[in-house]
Amino acid sequence: MTKINQPVTLKNGITLRNPLMMAPMTTQMSFFNGVITQDEIAYYKNRSQAIGAVITGAANVQAVGQGWAGELGVYDDKFIPNLTKLATAIKAGGAKAILQIFHGGRMSPKNILNGAEPVSASAVAAERPGAPTPRALTGEEVLQVIADFKAATKRAMTAGFDGVEIHGTNTYLIQQFFSPHSNRREDEWGGSLVKRFHFIDVLVDEILAAGKEKSTDFIVGYRFSPEEYETPGIRMEDTLYLVDQLAEKNLDYLHVSLNEYQRVSVQKEFQEKSIVDYLQEKIAGRVPLVAVGGIEEAADVEALLNHADLAAVGQALIIDPDWGEKVLNQQPVHRVSNLDSASRTLRGTSLWDFVTTIRLDN
Repeated sequence: MTKINQPVTLKNGITLRNPLMMAPMTTQMSFFNGVITQDEIAYYKNRSQAIGAVITGAANVQAVGQGWAGELGVYDDKFIPNLTKLATAIKAGGAKAILQIFHGGRMSPKNILNGAEPVSASAVAAERPGAPTPRALTGEEVLQVIADFKAATKRAMTAGFDGVEIHGTNTYLIQQFFSPHSNRREDEWGGSLVKRFHFIDVLVDEILAAGKEKSTDFIVGYRFSPEEYETPGIRMEDTLYLVDQLAEKNLDYLHVSLNEYQRVSVQKEFQEKSIVDYLQEKIAGRVPLVAVGGIEEAADVEALLNHADLAAVGQALIIDPDWGEKVLNQQPVHRVSNLDSASRTLRGTSLWDFVTTIRLDN
């Protein structure tokens, strides 16, 4: 397995200088219309100086897919100039810049959508208090969503990003098509496990076609959640099918979303080892696996790299922009778990670094 100071080669042959990635975390620092602010650019630049790659917070590919206020936009060419500034800032220190592309689906609140109805695979509300019932996408609209993800990928390329990460996790639209809870369709986009995968199958192929059209060096990753608690919901059997299919594609990495990389499945049938170990067994070396959750110091990274190929780091980089340089040089770092709530503030060069709420759930 990869060690902390060793470069990592992705499936397309591109090399990251080390296996550390900044996990995708929403800062809510963009303007109300999705345009990136200078403070947001500084926030990412400060945290990209030593690590291998930075994955941005979610950027919505459709206006109706916006998930929260202050979210990045990539659904129109008007966003390209500031996206270019963001990509340039991240890459200035040697990190690869990866834009996470996203659609909120039924998780998009009406007040953010200016009264428009949230959409999903089916007209089934999420299991949370006050969740609205979304409108089911028509077959034509499903194809338009795929086309808009593809267009967003092209905008990311134009802006100078090294790649995109497909946000297929945390109960947002892509996961909604795969989940038997949110997808009750009876057409080609729903029903059996194979049909529920059909949306992801076509979507990934279209994004890969767009991303690799001009350069095989363009990175395309896919992030997923391994389990759902709803009934019916995604179970480990579904996820192992998903990663098996995705590992056969030209994706450059797969990224599992976990709060702790050592987490064990809630299913009794999958509790002999960690979820990450089950995933690696199924992937069988076909594509690098990124794991995340509970990374605070160098020893945590080294331990994770015995089970996965790359380590995505979240809270530690929020607290200390220089965390990557410190762990690579075996310098002491503050452990997140040892900080009291009053100390859990951001350190950086702008006021936004101190006052902005960081969403850790994307």
